[in-house]
Amino acid sequence: MNRKYQLGTEENKDFLKRIREGLFRFGEKYASPQGSAYYLGDDGTPWKDRPRETWITSRMAHVYCLDELLGNRQREGLADAAIQGLLRELHDDKNGGWYTGLTSQGVPLPQKQCYAHAFVILAASSGLLAQKNGAEELLQMALDLYDLRFWDEEKGLSCDTWNTEFTILEEYRGLNANMHTVEAFLAATDATGKREYTERAGRIIDHVIGWASGNQWRIPEHFTKSWTPQLQYNESCPEDPFKPYGATPGHGIEWARLIIQWASSALAKKNRASYMEASQLLYHRAISDAWNCDGAPGLVYTTDWDGRPIVHDRMHWTLAEAINTSAVLYQATGKAEYSRDYESFMQYLDTFVLDHEKGSWFHQLNKDNQVVKTVWPGKPDLYHAVQATLIPCYRFDLSIAAAVKEKMVTCNLSGKMIQ
Repeated sequence: MNRKYQLGTEENKDFLKRIREGLFRFGEKYASPQGSAYYLGDDGTPWKDRPRETWITSRMAHVYCLDELLGNRQREGLADAAIQGLLRELHDDKNGGWYTGLTSQGVPLPQKQCYAHAFVILAASSGLLAQKNGAEELLQMALDLYDLRFWDEEKGLSCDTWNTEFTILEEYRGLNANMHTVEAFLAATDATGKREYTERAGRIIDHVIGWASGNQWRIPEHFTKSWTPQLQYNESCPEDPFKPYGATPGHGIEWARLIIQWASSALAKKNRASYMEASQLLYHRAISDAWNCDGAPGLVYTTDWDGRPIVHDRMHWTLAEAINTSAVLYQATGKAEYSRDYESFMQYLDTFVLDHEKGSWFHQLNKDNQVVKTVWPGKPDLYHAVQATLIPCYRFDLSIAAAVKEKMVTCNLSGKMIQ
């Protein structure tokens, strides 16, 4: 195997660094005049006719904070732009919270999404660590609003979608928003030291493990307002980008990594072994169901509840999470199988998913690993891809911004060269 695919080698670190730098360059034109993020096209050109969405803006704030935390100052204004966009034009000053987004004419999109609000917390947490102007204010606003509107203390879970005015709460409950809430809560703890958010993350994780363990480690995604699983939800719309029918192996992989991060925290050390076991069971089920399962390389998007592929397309974010989680599992367990998986995923990335001509990663490939655009046209943001170039190289018990900052401070104090 080529050493540039092997976890921990200098060749692999250099490969990741080159990919990462290319991603940061690719996204340099994302910011609208007021800071909200344009949807990026195939070559990084903004598609200005599309809505400027809060979740994409938050992700761009997060990744360009990571860029600065890595010591890169040539794009310093890009993180500031997104944070100001979240503080100003995307924020609903009348009703509170953040619009789903704005149309190309600047008209707010309807609804208030838990998913988007979780990413605002992530962006603000990274901004606070990067010492960005307005980040502390943004984080406090986001946490206060989330506590008021989305967190259900009795259930230990988050609701999903309100109307714009926060007067009508939809009955749908979902785990995608809760997954990114776990990520956001862990980041908020790392940025502020407020352990109650890590405690909440653990409560969500316990629910997920319970549901998955009773369903052959395939995670139910969709629920009623009383949190009854709806396994047939969206059966008529299996390609939905956020609420697809069936099991989503990429989410099983992503949950596995977040569980390891939680399990390595001080709050979970007494029961760490049980969480580590659950993490590995989730990962193995997802990889067994999705990886090279239909006669071609790649990870399928969804399966039915027996593990048979439904949507065969390969989404870039699923591969990014596979890279992350295989690396973290190897670091946490020392088992060689995970380093072998990492090598396979990196080789697949280089062969099929990296766009060596126009930059960034192809966001959707079909079963034959040809680019398709039915779910994800263009290359809207950098979040999953950038994190996949960093998480394999840093502490897995911290959110990535905190881990990068800690390593940078340590290297600066010791006088070591920073890679």
